[in-house]
Amino acid sequence: MSGVVRLSFSIEKPLYERLEKLIQDGRIANRSEFIRDMIRDRLVAQEWERNEEAVGTITLVFNHHTRGLTDRLTDIQHQHHHVVLASTHIHLDEHLCAEIVVVKGLAAEIQDLANELHQQKGVLHASLSGSSTGKHLA
Repeated sequence: MSGVVRLSFSIEKPLYERLEKLIQDGRIANRSEFIRDMIRDRLVAQEWERNEEAVGTITLVFNHHTRGLTDRLTDIQHQHHHVVLASTHIHLDEHLCAEIVVVKGLAAEIQDLANELHQQKGVLHASLSGSSTGKHLA
């Protein structure tokens, strides 16, 4: 196992027991992968805090009958064309739609776009799922 470093750490017994339950329940593969995932999550959070290049998805749920809303959402995405990679529009029922916008750019630009889309009248819910380009996670 070249390139692998073994380490040990200490945790309280109740926390250890909860970790073991997660493993038994199949929610995590093993302790090592759990630690690696936690480290990667923190590294991604730091990339966002430092306003580095990031990727993500913005999910919107909205009533398409709201006057002018679909045009406003499209216009906003065009104004941020340098961040928007793609978008997918989904018809949920006769009134509601979901739109998933795939984005890549500086974290602050992505957050600004998500906020602007969310603020539009008729948007019922919006969420931003931020991730990393992966360049600094290995």
